Amino acid sequence: MAALLWLLIPLFAAIGAAIYAGIAARAGKRKSGGDVAELAGYARFREAMERRPSDSDAVA
Repeated sequence: MAALLWLLIPLFAAIGAAIYAGIAARAGKRKSGGDVAELAGYARFREAMERRPSDSDAVA
């Protein structure tokens, strides 16, 4: 009987982990923008890196 009680600990841990994962996944979906905003920022970064520095940008 004692061995069965010890098996309840991992069972409760697995149930708790499943509940936590469900809540975390739902909270991740609520964020607005997401990948679209990140991709737009990355595109702006790439464009800035591909531009040649102009004479006015040079630091003396």
